Amino acid sequence: MTTAALGCQFIADAVGNPVGVILPLEEFALVEDTLNQRLPVSGMADKLIQMEQAANDALFMNDLQETMSSFDGADAQFCEPVQ
Repeated sequence: MTTAALGCQFIADAVGNPVGVILPLEEFALVEDTLNQRLPVSGMADKLIQMEQAANDALFMNDLQETMSSFDGADAQFCEPVQ
């Protein structure tokens, strides 16, 4: 049986957008704990609870504000105001 040594392999969708990655086991071991910490969200009720909790999460709200501020700048470059 022949084996091949592979590095990271990126997976793309039909139009070429990256949608995943295949990692060697040694590299996966470095991030496995972090990946397992993600909270599974199964239903709409769980999603709504997480959305309610996000409004009280200072780190999330700061990140949201920063993202929206960045979007305002980009939006101003590409969209003209309605007159």
